[in-house]
This record gives sequence, structure tokens and C-alpha cells, in this order.
Amino acid sequence: MNFGGIYPACSLRDAKFVVVPVPYDLTSTYQSGSRRGPAAIIEASTNMELYDEELKKETYLVGVHTTLPVAIDARGPKNMVSSVKKKISRIVSLNKIPVMLGGEHSITLGAVQAVIEKYPKLTVLQFDAHADLRDNYQGSPYNHACVAKRISELCPLVQVGIRSMSKEEGEFLPQSKVKSYSADFVLENKNWAETVSKNLSGDVFITIDLDVFDPSIMAATGTPEPGGLYWKDILRLLKLVSKSCNIRGLDIVELAPLPGVVAPDFMAAKLIYRTMGYITE
Repeated sequence: MNFGGIYPACSLRDAKFVVVPVPYDLTSTYQSGSRRGPAAIIEASTNMELYDEELKKETYLVGVHTTLPVAIDARGPKNMVSSVKKKISRIVSLNKIPVMLGGEHSITLGAVQAVIEKYPKLTVLQFDAHADLRDNYQGSPYNHACVAKRISELCPLVQVGIRSMSKEEGEFLPQSKVKSYSADFVLENKNWAETVSKNLSGDVFITIDLDVFDPSIMAATGTPEPGGLYWKDILRLLKLVSKSCNIRGLDIVELAPLPGVVAPDFMAAKLIYRTMGYITE
């Protein structure tokens, strides 16, 4: 199976986007199951129209290649981050845009490490319900709850949709350089997207933790938080950033599929495809 059910499958050589499944959820702390997310997204994508009704084009024609899943390293998240970095580094070296499917959020660090080696002035745009700025969690600095903290040590970080954090994170944010915008800020300010986008220019990596969405439309996550964003909210900023920045890579993480409930899987697949469309406009 390949993303979009594209046949014949696009070769790596001819692809603009390279979809990389990473079925890993070793450090999940509430509901596990995001290891099944990549397969669910790809399966849903095979039932998706390849003509984009908003953009009036068939985005897949730019070339979308799907790799085999990254092999899971059960020794711990640090080793898994290294495996992801190795995989994404090869893709970036070929001047392709990696599109990683998670899996838990810890894997994003490996992708960012790889992309920043080629694009050292990278900024990361994080859509998330959780700050993920803990320095250490459950004995590891590479836990999913620490991914944003590790990224902030590498490059500028802009967060959108945040509505849950620990005391440690709440005390860290005001003294950090992280730009963090709450879900309330998005929902209550007319020009929120323009405000956020002012922090973004040049090379950008986008990471989307699906719990950024309100659980009324995205219940299939390990740690759903009430008061989240909606489909058109996310698209508005993605479209704006894709026009003003060079998107060098993206990921979608933390889909924990629910048996018999396919709407979240399909929404994740269409979000990826729409974002590819924005990037190639």
C-alpha cells in the first residue's frame, strides 16, 4: 500500500514528497495505539479523491513516494530518534520533502535533526494541545512530553493550539524564546493566523500532533484535550505559511485509531494531502 493508493507507484527518484511511516509508541503515557496510526492513515488515503476540490488540481502528479516503515528500535526513544534521523537525512539529501507519519511525537526530534543539518536556519511550527516542554519525563529526555524542549534547543519554535502543560512548562515558557499561542488565542482573535505567521519565514518544518484538534472531531488520540481547534483553523495557517515560507518537511503524529471509527483516519490523510497541495501552489 502507498499513500493515496497511487498506481503505478511513484519512484523515489521522481517524487517531490516522500511519505515515511514510523509505527512507534513506546513512551505513550495514557492511551497507546499510535503505532497503528501510520497504517490507518495510509489505508484511509486510498479511499480519498486525488483531485483536490479546493485547489482544483491532482496534487499527486508532483510525485508522492511511500517508503517501507522505519524499523522499530525497542531499546528506547533515544535510539528511535537516531533511526528516524538516519532515514529522513537520506530523503532530505535527495532534495525531497519528507512527510512522516507517526507514531508518537518523540519521533519528530529525529526528523528535525535531519532537516536542520541541510537547512540550518530552520524554524519549527508545532500544532499541539500540549506544550511538550518538559526537560525529562519518565526517566528520559527523549520522551514524547519532551520533544518541544529538545527542538527549542536546536532552533526557533512556534507553538499553536496549546491548552495543557505542567507547572514546570508554565514556568519555563516566559523565560524561553518559544512563541506559544494557546487554543483560546486562536479561537478568540480574528487575525490570529497573521499574528502567528509573523514569527515564520524562510525554511520551516511543520509538526502536527492531531490532539491539536478538538476531540469532537478528533477523538482518536492518546491524550485528547477539550477546547481545541477545527479543520478550517488549521488549514488557514497552513495555507498562509505555505505561501510565505519554504516548507522543508512535515509530520502528522499521535493518531491512535479507534476500531470502527474511520473519520479521524480520513481527516489525517486529507490534511496531509491538502498540505502537499498548499506547498506546491
